[in-house]
Amino acid sequence: MGQQGRSVNNYRIGEAAAMLGVSSDTMRRWVDAGRVAAERDEQGHRIIPGEPLAAFARELARAGAAEAEGRPPSSARNRFPGIVTQVVLGDVAAQVEIQAGPFRVVSLISRDSAEELELVPGAPATAVIKSTNVMIERS
Repeated sequence: MGQQGRSVNNYRIGEAAAMLGVSSDTMRRWVDAGRVAAERDEQGHRIIPGEPLAAFARELARAGAAEAEGRPPSSARNRFPGIVTQVVLGDVAAQVEIQAGPFRVVSLISRDSAEELELVPGAPATAVIKSTNVMIERS
């Protein structure tokens, strides 16, 4: 983004795929199937305008709603499934690291919770984030 002659709100297939956490091939298939609108730039490359991409991202999020996953509804909307990569147990607390796709999520929980959930490196886990203070940086 931010390349000369290109709007910062248009994304190449690879950029859009990375933002949605899918492969470029998957993104191309979605474009070819008409699930998300794309245009051609001056060089003939497919680009996806930001607004349709945002609408498609919301559609994908709704498709993976709690009911479809067989879990009860929750007010927490930020769910990052991944794999536990490290657990550091203290006397009272545990530091748990999860690799969720390209994202490293670190949480401090009670030692009892970590042991009860059997959180060990290699275990599947989901970081569920409910926060009133979230910082956002523009890429």
